[in-house]
Amino acid sequence: MSALDNAKLDSATDPDDIPVNPTSEPCLDDVIQRRFSRRDLLRGALGALAAGPLAGLAAGTAAATAEPQQPASSSPDDPTRFDFPEIPRGVDATHHVAPGYSAQVLIRWGDPLLPGAPPFDPQRPSAAAQRRQFGYNNDFIGYIPLPLGSSNSEHGLLCVNHEYTNTGLMFPGLADAEDPAAALTRAMVDTELAAHGGSVVEIHKVGGQWRLVPDSRFNRRIDALTTPIRIAGPAAGHPRLRTRADPTGSRVIGTLNNCAGGITPWGTYLMAEENFHLYFAGSLDEHPEQRNYARCGMPAPRYAWAEHHRRFDLNAEPNEANRFGWIVEMDPFDPDAPPVKRTALGRFKHEGAECIVNGDGRLVIYSGDDQRFEYLYKFVTEGTVTPLPEPPADPTGQTFAGRIDAAGQVHFREQDMHRRIAEARAANRDLLDSGTLYVARLDADGGVQWLPLVHGQGPLTAENGFNAQADVLIETRRAATLLGATPMDRPEDVEPNPVTGKVYVSLTNNKHRGKDGYADIDAANPRAENLWGQVLELTPTDGDHAADTARWDLLVRAGDPTDPAVGAHWNPATTEHGWFACPDNCAVDPAGRLWIATDQGGGWPVTSGGADGVYALETEGPGRGTARAFFRVPVGAEMCGPRFTPDGRTLFVAVQHPAADGTEAYPGFERSSTFEYPATRWPDFADGIPPRPSVVAITRDDGGEIGG
Repeated sequence: MSALDNAKLDSATDPDDIPVNPTSEPCLDDVIQRRFSRRDLLRGALGALAAGPLAGLAAGTAAATAEPQQPASSSPDDPTRFDFPEIPRGVDATHHVAPGYSAQVLIRWGDPLLPGAPPFDPQRPSAAAQRRQFGYNNDFIGYIPLPLGSSNSEHGLLCVNHEYTNTGLMFPGLADAEDPAAALTRAMVDTELAAHGGSVVEIHKVGGQWRLVPDSRFNRRIDALTTPIRIAGPAAGHPRLRTRADPTGSRVIGTLNNCAGGITPWGTYLMAEENFHLYFAGSLDEHPEQRNYARCGMPAPRYAWAEHHRRFDLNAEPNEANRFGWIVEMDPFDPDAPPVKRTALGRFKHEGAECIVNGDGRLVIYSGDDQRFEYLYKFVTEGTVTPLPEPPADPTGQTFAGRIDAAGQVHFREQDMHRRIAEARAANRDLLDSGTLYVARLDADGGVQWLPLVHGQGPLTAENGFNAQADVLIETRRAATLLGATPMDRPEDVEPNPVTGKVYVSLTNNKHRGKDGYADIDAANPRAENLWGQVLELTPTDGDHAADTARWDLLVRAGDPTDPAVGAHWNPATTEHGWFACPDNCAVDPAGRLWIATDQGGGWPVTSGGADGVYALETEGPGRGTARAFFRVPVGAEMCGPRFTPDGRTLFVAVQHPAADGTEAYPGFERSSTFEYPATRWPDFADGIPPRPSVVAITRDDGGEIGG
């Protein structure tokens, strides 16, 4: 079958909507219902959700509108630690931020990044230009202070993922083609490949405004077209990773569908490969990886890349797809070092890779497998983190020399600091190649069992097709199913809170719950066809993130609390504007407060009636379970990548695919967007310029901390 037979331009079908997990294990909703009684659910009294019983709100849902609205008022009775006035629910052509804050568009798709990059020219796109420009569909954002090891909140590196491309919004002329997919040329496909991957951008805050540092030695692009990437860890060199182009199984070109990610304590950038299945075409009939690839949802090509690059043809290159679906580690401080795919962390549709240093010094990385009925994972390193050095309080110490000037300012010998940083980073260089990958089983009594995915243990043996640890990691999903892991409602971002030690899990939705072939609904399970998602809270046993047990609780069940059929649960202090649907990315600010970014996709007219955004979500005290609306994206966009500077005075967010999702329901537009006729031309609003995914820097007008 030709790739073009299945490839679609900007298909409205969410790839995460199609479950491929055949397990019969109890799903999360089953476990929730067993833990909390029907009476508790009906009266809204989940003890985990708030300090007191929860109740529905009296106010109704704000209708979607194409016109800006006045800001919602801040409630004087708000029990949360957030002091900003909320913005109203709605949808229109631009972004909105809470009163008293400013949102600066910092960098856009196509902006010049590397020396020699041409200005953005959407009428004449090329791979050569795109490789030197900021990529498409920014998702994860990481911030690394400069100099490395400092907590500088006004000078640093942004590390930004470019998840995928919206072909129909990216190229002119396709809307009028008789067969748009067939109209894609090799040059267009190569430009798409170049727009994937990631960017490293040096930024500096000057006069209260963030600025790009042009021609910075740190600025860098990683793409899917030309970037060589090393493969390391237990699966490196395995026959199932070998191809004609790479008979050693140790080197691959590019990285795909990088969704969320993480920043390590030693200043490297983790890129999570998610929906890699969308790029491969072909047939699995008598294919050597038939079971493995079917479990990943392949073939399901959304792109026509296999027509021009044989490595994306499953039959021409049977093992190429095994080389994607990993966590990629990239060193922004070493331009000569290739990124590395760390296979010890498993192969699945990684949403993210957020890190926390455990009390014993080992690094723990949490990750969700972003598809309905998939699993929650963590990786615990075998070795311990060598911390970056901090300047000593006594500059006359033996290990670090310095002087104090007449004003009392300490000046350290820079070369000593560079040497010690380099030694610490070298000690951590291959830390992620050795450790244990675990998958979660959530029990009805509130317990969590972390099950090790280790070859030779339990069912992970040759009798079940696992001849080595490499096989376990290449087929992580199948291994996790055999261990009895709990199928989740599309686990996305997993964020450890370094202040409290808790861990927050965004479960975006699961519209297949209760349908034929999936877990049945009953009187005690009101969340069939869960369109709205929930946020889970994990508490590691004795504060030990490496422990094989934990406790779980529900923080909120998302959706409209005024509609009993939704079964949402919020603190009653949540206003008609504050509740949200489809939690996706999350962030913890320096004060330990939780912030949620949403991804409703094309379902926003049904799930909330408004555009995606950023919400502050209280996790402590009497306000626990209260959400407040802070930022809203333009129509058709997804909210991604929230990231705070160390001082909490800037919040970076990624506005992805403006004008793409659900524009058929956008009042006054009511059709699909194209390059020539998009629902919005955000952020430029200039004729002939298409909508451009962009990173936005949010600051408080009085210079204070975000959220108060």
